[in-house]
Amino acid sequence: MILKSLSLLNYKNFDSKTFAFNDKINCIVGYNGIGKTNVLDAIYHLSFGKSYFNPVATQNIKHDEDFFVIHGDYEKENKLEKVVISLKRGQTKVIKRNGKAYEKFSEHIGFLPLVIISPADRDLIIEGSDTRRKFIDSVISQSDKNYLSNLINYNKILAQRNALLKYFALNHTFNKDTLEVYNNQLNEFGTVIFEKRHAFLQTFIPIFKARYEAISNGNEVVELNYHSDLYEDNLNTLLQKNINKDKTLQYTSVGIHKDDLHFNIENHPIKKFGSQGQQKSFLIALKLAQFDFIKAQSNVNPILLLDDIFDKLDENRVAQIIKLVDNENFGQLFISDTHAERTENAVKQVHQSYEIFKL
Repeated sequence: MILKSLSLLNYKNFDSKTFAFNDKINCIVGYNGIGKTNVLDAIYHLSFGKSYFNPVATQNIKHDEDFFVIHGDYEKENKLEKVVISLKRGQTKVIKRNGKAYEKFSEHIGFLPLVIISPADRDLIIEGSDTRRKFIDSVISQSDKNYLSNLINYNKILAQRNALLKYFALNHTFNKDTLEVYNNQLNEFGTVIFEKRHAFLQTFIPIFKARYEAISNGNEVVELNYHSDLYEDNLNTLLQKNINKDKTLQYTSVGIHKDDLHFNIENHPIKKFGSQGQQKSFLIALKLAQFDFIKAQSNVNPILLLDDIFDKLDENRVAQIIKLVDNENFGQLFISDTHAERTENAVKQVHQSYEIFKL
């Protein structure tokens, strides 16, 4: 799968800009604040229907404008695919594939497989469990439509159960039968999600460890550990056991919405004991493992976005990463950097065609 061209209209800091891309390596270079990351974010937007960096859709419209349009021309399985995303203030975002609008955005997820590696990924280490769950969900959802459907249903029922708990507290009432309807539904969807997450991580963790070993030359031992309430008992039983706690808190305190991934280096949390270089290597290994997993599931080379990849990494680790992408297992690559010369020197080491775009 190749992104042949990209057109931006009123997207972030761009009024109108068009790119014709190389099939292998594309380098977007320029000073900070000039829009390098915005180009990569537009490509991400085309795959996921939303920005990677700003979840408030209207804030991606250029200042003093009323709309934005992102247009991408792809070549996938020897077919031309046109994807257009547009948003007008006060209206709903529209995603079109070959001129036909999607009824549900979830139908588009996975059609254009993509992995991004960015300094913003550090949130996976420093933020709460919600960020790490979203990472798991985004990887699985790109190749499993049923998973995404179950997740949407689970979150919908969870919101309804939480609203009911608040209603009970506000009105000093309680109805066990009504609550059990939600418990049964959460158990149904939550069990499937837990089993899919468990199976995914059984496959994913060895891939991740192999990637980290390659980046670090085997100098450190890292671990990914999956934590879930459902390892203790089935969700229905857990919900019944915690009903008094839930009534007091006025929200659901157990379930797959509390799952987490623990990141360790040498048996210690990487958040506290990992250097900046080790943390960044950990995140890059995580994302490259994501690439490997999605490719194996979809039989398509995902597009790989490397945003400011050279920041906080020593030359040896950068060389390892460049070596990793210097083979036919990778497809199209996009790199952003502030130093044009540094980027060009790096990509000259690989035996692939490349294009440098100076903003």
